[in-house]
Amino acid sequence: MMATAAHELKLYVGELRQLFDSLDPAPFRERDIDPQAADYIVESAREVPATAPLALQVQLGREPVTEAAAGMLREAVHEYFGQRAASKRRELRQLFRTGRRSLVIGLAFLASAVGLAQWLGGLISHEGYAWLASESLIIGGWVALWRPLEIFLYDWWPLRADARLFDRLAAMPVSLGGADVAAGGRT
Repeated sequence: MMATAAHELKLYVGELRQLFDSLDPAPFRERDIDPQAADYIVESAREVPATAPLALQVQLGREPVTEAAAGMLREAVHEYFGQRAASKRRELRQLFRTGRRSLVIGLAFLASAVGLAQWLGGLISHEGYAWLASESLIIGGWVALWRPLEIFLYDWWPLRADARLFDRLAAMPVSLGGADVAAGGRT
């Protein structure tokens, strides 16, 4: 079986520090990636088919490349996108938790609305507007299920796709090159 070549995401910066969030006080190795750089990497990766392997090539313009800098960049990129994947998974779990609660509430409201509609229908069955009151209650009960259905049918797909994308980005090889000599190898 032939291995597929990785789709290389290329990023050009003058200095390595431009890739890190300047507002983050943590040391470089633990710093977050700059939001603009992260957005560029994520959006570039979204354009690649989900089955294609990814690789990140960072090219420095004004700074010499060292093996230590390449290793630090690799660790920072893997850690950053690993944390983003974990965050999306937490968000997905929270969404499903909200969906389950909403479903229980919606079903209880629907059962109450149907029961109230039947009771009201029997109470005012001789009135001409009885069907309108009964049907309005039943429709309101079904509308109460709108949000849980939206969660379980549609809202979770983008979160799962983002988590998978961030997993791919956290595992991708990262290399660092300079104008003079490339260093950093791939992981």
